[in-house]
Amino acid sequence: MPHKDIEKRREYDRQNYQKNREKKLLQKKDYYKNNKEKIKQQRKVYKQSPECKKNTKISEWKTKMNIKLKEDEDWDSVYLYYFTCENCEECGIKLTTGRYNTSTTKCLDHCHQTGFIRNILCHSCNMKRR
Repeated sequence: MPHKDIEKRREYDRQNYQKNREKKLLQKKDYYKNNKEKIKQQRKVYKQSPECKKNTKISEWKTKMNIKLKEDEDWDSVYLYYFTCENCEECGIKLTTGRYNTSTTKCLDHCHQTGFIRNILCHSCNMKRR
């Protein structure tokens, strides 16, 4: 029975939002206007947090690279493995991270046809596998 209650509540919330949409949007706009500096500071702090960096990287993998997971994988464990991997699994060179690609930049290698992850490689080895 709790499932029906949850569905009823969600439907009520949807209808209530639609009914009061304009009012809620104005409230949101006013709140932002009155708390602009506070919100900017919170965003700045969040962007520096490990959680934001993790969410950004996972989102990039999903959207830009079209990476898919096998049934026994999850994004948290893939990210942890990627984050802790220090050497290329192909040539063994020490991996680096940075804004620009160098031959030693860490890459999440995946099959472009299936989207499944294969290895963590240096940029040089990753380019050879394509």
